Amino acid sequence: MPDTLPDPSTVLPALPPPAAQAERLIELGVHESAGLSAAEVRAFAAAAEDGALLAVHPDRAPASALAPLLRRGGKPGFVVADMTDVDAFTPCGVELPDAPLYLVTGVDRGDRMADWSPEEALPALTGEDRTPLVLTEGIHWLLQQPEALERNRCFMTIGSRLRKPDGTLDARTPAIWISNGTGRDGRERRDAPKVGWCWWNNRHTWLGFASATDRAAQA
Repeated sequence: MPDTLPDPSTVLPALPPPAAQAERLIELGVHESAGLSAAEVRAFAAAAEDGALLAVHPDRAPASALAPLLRRGGKPGFVVADMTDVDAFTPCGVELPDAPLYLVTGVDRGDRMADWSPEEALPALTGEDRTPLVLTEGIHWLLQQPEALERNRCFMTIGSRLRKPDGTLDARTPAIWISNGTGRDGRERRDAPKVGWCWWNNRHTWLGFASATDRAAQA
């Protein structure tokens, strides 16, 4: 673990009320791809308290379907070309509610852990009784609060890992940041939200570790 802690996470504006989050998901058509009615999403959100993030279970709405819905400066989000297996990155070491809709509370970008590796950050989060976000939760957060993704203040979602056929974990870990429009991204994607990956043991000064305090299936 690095000897010096980076500054605490930047305080972001409060999440929109759950009812507004529900309307956003409905507007984007997420409910339809998840096999839910607009009425079901609205009813769930109506019983939720302010401050929580409304999430659809990744079994219903995978990352590959959610990423293109992201927007930054009018540009759509995308998954990097060498991550065609993005939906195989499933919850690891975290337990999601067994429900199509659930709430995530205490979401934080983890700026203070910038320049830590995932291997260093995970035990620190666990020791604080925090749970790392899975990739789809990170995307849901940015669908509701696009300003949570800033240059030099982006984040990893290490609650999602890919388990290989031999049972070991793939060294790639998912992250969401902003494209520079280089390489295989293409110049037209400069400044677009980007779902990609970093190595488990590598550090990046511009990536924190998104986490939460709890998840609940009941609003």
